[in-house]
Order: sequence, then C-alpha cells, then structure tokens
Amino acid sequence: MSFGLPSLKPKGYGPENLGISEGFLGVPEVMVHGAKGARAAVEPVHPLQHALATATRHQNQLNMAILRSTQGLHAPLRIAMELKAVNQTGHLPFLPSTNVLRDSLTGRDLEIGFEDIFNTGEFREQLIQPHAMVEKKLNLI
Repeated sequence: MSFGLPSLKPKGYGPENLGISEGFLGVPEVMVHGAKGARAAVEPVHPLQHALATATRHQNQLNMAILRSTQGLHAPLRIAMELKAVNQTGHLPFLPSTNVLRDSLTGRDLEIGFEDIFNTGEFREQLIQPHAMVEKKLNLI
C-alpha cells in the first residue's frame, strides 16, 4: 500500500559512464586531457554528496506530501501559490533583497546557516549607480 510519499532513503548518484578517453594501451591520455581531468573522471562521487545537495528539495517534497495527506490538496496548493506570488514581487534592482517573507513561508527563518553569519550587509561591497541599474533593468541603455 502506497500513500504517495517520497522515499526517505537517498538514492545513489553517480555517472553511468565515466567517459575516460583511453589511449592505445588502455591508460587515460594525461598529456592530451590533463591530469586533473583524468582524476576527476576516475574518482567516484560519494553517495552523501548528492543527498546533501538535494536535501532541502527532498524535505520540501516530503512536507508537502504529508501536508496533502493530512489536510487535503488545498494546503500545499495555497503554500505553492503564496511562494509564487512572493517570488514575483519585485523591488528596485539596486536594493538587496532579504527574502524575509519567502523564508517565513518555507520555515527557513527558524534555521541559522553559514550564509546568515558570513553574508551580512556590512561585508558586501557594492559600488553601483542606482539610476544606471534601473535603466538597465528597463532596457533603456
């Protein structure tokens, strides 16, 4: 019996074909493709690397599936509609966006990550002309 929930197990990820171009003796041609290219093609990708890269998306899918099964179809549709409306909301192009409303809708406002500590406004270097940015956004220049 399936409830339509995504799997909790991370799926293995790796290239099916390594794509190593081998020379006459079956050895990678390092002089042609470089040592770094041969090494990157031979090294296997760790299974957790793909799982960590897609963890947030997978958690959102799981939350929406659970929300749909408990509250019905309207709840995930309403959240998706609100997220789409928030993403379409614009601001002046020279002002940095904080995405506070999107973070509160996704629950990201309850977490503290590296980007919250090391990407604050006082560490950004922005030397831009506001009028030029607006004209570029409107395709005037």
